[in-house]
Amino acid sequence: MDIKEIINILPYSKPFLFVDDLQRLDENGAVGTFTFDPDLDFYKGHFKDNPVTPGVILTETMAQIGLVCLGLYLVGDTDESSSAHVMLTSTAIDFMKPVFPGEKVTVTSEKVYFRMKRLHCNVSMQNEAGEVVCKGTLSGMVTKILKN
Repeated sequence: MDIKEIINILPYSKPFLFVDDLQRLDENGAVGTFTFDPDLDFYKGHFKDNPVTPGVILTETMAQIGLVCLGLYLVGDTDESSSAHVMLTSTAIDFMKPVFPGEKVTVTSEKVYFRMKRLHCNVSMQNEAGEVVCKGTLSGMVTKILKN
């Protein structure tokens, strides 16, 4: 599967799609970007008068780019009778800097292992200045679900 196919089969849509582009996707990892639109609804209340991207959204962005896109690529979803899904099972993320509305981030994922349907990755997110804003590990289960 190529990069456009992977983005098209992601099980998300706006406003919960946090993948704009993938620059690299291979058996060892992924690199992709996302720009946080200042009009996203969660900015209205996190934090009042000084909006910051919630850590859970940063984690989700890293998971979509660094775990789900990679997992879909690794299973090569070419079977028409089933579809691949990647379900997040564990996270350990450290946060170093805030991400503000309008910022573009780059997520880099490196596969640690993929065996027995379990994918484990080291992930990091950088801002446009090249500063690491958060990093850690993500794990998930890659499964095939039969289509009706």
